[in-house]
Amino acid sequence: MEGLIYNMKGLWFTELQNSGLKISCLANKTLHWEKTEFQEVGVIDTEIFGRMLLLDGVIQTTVEDEFVYHEMISMIALNTHPNPEKVLVIGGGDGGSIREIVKHPKVKEVTLCEIDKGVVEASEKYLPEISFALADPKVRLLIADGIKHIQEHENTYDIIIVDSTDPVGPAVGLFSADFYKKIDKALTAEGIFVAQTESPFYNRDLISRIQADLSDIFKVNKLFLANIPTYPGGLWSFSLGSKKHDPENVNKDNIPDLNTKYYSKDIHFSSLVLPPFVKELMP
Repeated sequence: MEGLIYNMKGLWFTELQNSGLKISCLANKTLHWEKTEFQEVGVIDTEIFGRMLLLDGVIQTTVEDEFVYHEMISMIALNTHPNPEKVLVIGGGDGGSIREIVKHPKVKEVTLCEIDKGVVEASEKYLPEISFALADPKVRLLIADGIKHIQEHENTYDIIIVDSTDPVGPAVGLFSADFYKKIDKALTAEGIFVAQTESPFYNRDLISRIQADLSDIFKVNKLFLANIPTYPGGLWSFSLGSKKHDPENVNKDNIPDLNTKYYSKDIHFSSLVLPPFVKELMP
């Protein structure tokens, strides 16, 4: 597998995070590798982060720090919408976002639309603590193209979460203004959209463009942050577009306790407070 190198200290996985930055992790062994129709899917066991899911040699999630990403991409929207009964997740085949969404007492149905069944199968086998909620009765699993799915489901979902890989390969179309317009049509009248939008240190142009696109489409658009050690720079951004509801105007007393490890009632609001260098990316 690309990125795995043996040396005198053992097996090292190295991700080229950008043209000037690499991150390396000492690995105990390779658990899984396959080349699917869409990408290379790998799972390795690392010394520091435990089992790690890789797509095309890029870190997607690890059992050590995954809870931060999966809670934050889900909980801000879930606790902003007054009645999030029907939720769609595009991508996210590891099942971590699904695990968080099904915790919410108002959610009745979650559709996971993942283009690559290899990601789902590898996660179910090697990352059961992340993927176990895929078997929840609230969950409908579709192996399908997320862009096509939203085109066929106008005015359907209360929340749409785009839990995608980086904007390369099969995920390129998930970072476009045209896609966000389709999401707007697939949402109900009070709908909310959230997507992971990369690092404010290394992807500033991307974040700025996405925020500008969302401001043209949604009444409310926000950027919020979380600390994720295995992602480039350790500081990660999420973009939210809402037709009506503002996450900063949520009644704190109405946020349920949902057994989370990173997200909390206070984090809900503090994650929306942006450092000046990030705030300047907003339109």
